[in-house]
Amino acid sequence: MTAMETITVVTAAHRLCDTIPPYPPYLPVQAGRAIHPPLPYAGDDTGESISEKNASFCELTCLYWAWKNLPDDYVGLCHYRRYFGKRRGVRLRPMTEAAYRRALRKAPVLLPKKRRYFIETTYSQYAHAHHAADLDTAREIIAARCPEYLPAFDRVMRRTSGHRFNMLVMRRDILDAWCTWLFDVLFALEAALDISGYSDYDRRVFGFVGERLLDVWLETNGVKYREAPVCHTESQHWPKKIAAFLRRKLSGGKA
Repeated sequence: MTAMETITVVTAAHRLCDTIPPYPPYLPVQAGRAIHPPLPYAGDDTGESISEKNASFCELTCLYWAWKNLPDDYVGLCHYRRYFGKRRGVRLRPMTEAAYRRALRKAPVLLPKKRRYFIETTYSQYAHAHHAADLDTAREIIAARCPEYLPAFDRVMRRTSGHRFNMLVMRRDILDAWCTWLFDVLFALEAALDISGYSDYDRRVFGFVGERLLDVWLETNGVKYREAPVCHTESQHWPKKIAAFLRRKLSGGKA
């Protein structure tokens, strides 16, 4: 990354909050503005957009908007509850523009550190938390449309770690390639799945599947990346998450 190249990191938000850094390169963008009361942020419903799909695509409606409408050389996505950066005690320290530039001089892509499940694979964790048919159908679509991605898909599904949160910063040409492939697969998945009986949480299926596809695409294309820690603005409620995980394991499915 050169000093002349520009960078914007979209911060997806669906409510007013005071944690969004008020300095570049962060740009707060309301996710799903087409279907929610407007907030005093930029909206993901201008230009070419899929804002109306936010209930099932989550923050990926902001990624789509950024891909189609921002002119920057590097474009990123984070979340109003989580950022690239660190926590020092109670103090949140999101990455500064200078820190992003230093990282992106070493690799054209920045990702969050991998989440590790230890005793779950990517596939089994998803199947216990959501609907296994989501990933099974995605695999069928990849097999039919781009079978060169199947070996990486199967490897990723067997692993016990992966990049999550749909957080990233990418050089423009890489972003173009990633988003073209991702949304082609997700729109085909949207057409193939019947989610009419899903809970509101599970209707976020295309955001959830999109998280699991990133490593598939990176690995198939040999894309170089660096990782950075993620800082959360809210409690992760680990006791509740662990209890829910154990219930799912014991019941053999969703809790």
